Amino acid sequence: MIWGIDPLYSLSGFFVGLIVGFTGVGGGSLMTPLLILLFNVHPATAVGTDLLFAAATKTAGTAVHGFNRHVDWHIVGKLALGSVTSAAITLYVLSQLGGSDPAVAHVLAIVLGVMLVLTALSLVFRKRLFGFARSHRELPPRLQTAVTIGFGALLGVLVSISSVGAGAIGVTVLMLLYPRLPLVRVVASDIAHAVPLTLVAGLGHWIIGNVEWGMLLSLLIGSIPGILIASFFAPRVPEGLVRMLLAAVLSIVGVRLLLS
Repeated sequence: MIWGIDPLYSLSGFFVGLIVGFTGVGGGSLMTPLLILLFNVHPATAVGTDLLFAAATKTAGTAVHGFNRHVDWHIVGKLALGSVTSAAITLYVLSQLGGSDPAVAHVLAIVLGVMLVLTALSLVFRKRLFGFARSHRELPPRLQTAVTIGFGALLGVLVSISSVGAGAIGVTVLMLLYPRLPLVRVVASDIAHAVPLTLVAGLGHWIIGNVEWGMLLSLLIGSIPGILIASFFAPRVPEGLVRMLLAAVLSIVGVRLLLS
């Protein structure tokens, strides 16, 4: 290894980068369980490292969407108001419990497994949910704002514990909350919100001691080329097929974690 860079981690990052480039989903959903199950990384370290990995990759995506004016910053602000606060509280609780405690590791694995199964379901039923959202009226403005902040708070807890949820689940719920918003703006706003959430949660895990910097660098070295290559070939690949395959993989991995 040179400068702590592990080629196997980079290869894994490349694989995950391909999935993210083809579907827009799969960063945390695949990276964290991959580190836990394949490399036997402690769940807390896998989550903490993956959160900073997500912050770095989603920053680039946010820059592109922001340049194209796809991001609804009002929605991002409402989500972040709830998520950043709840993430900080969750990380404080985790620091008091002790990340190396076997019981904490078991709880992290269980929450991760549940989140993976929910992510798989959101991928399978995304089109139906989108159609359902389009056929119904939006909530009254004040209630819509309150629910958005509340959902952000829930995401803050779940993402801080599992590193999963800010992607597919976030998009699904935003589609239901803002049915009049074009899908590209829903996705862009979800990606933009993931940046402050994963950054705060990742830095919190770093303070606790749950980040492996050599692993993080190795993953980024592999993932960036993977995302670029997949983005180039994505228009030629059936998105629905890739999404169904990803949902199947996430379901299997999620159940595996729940039974471990």
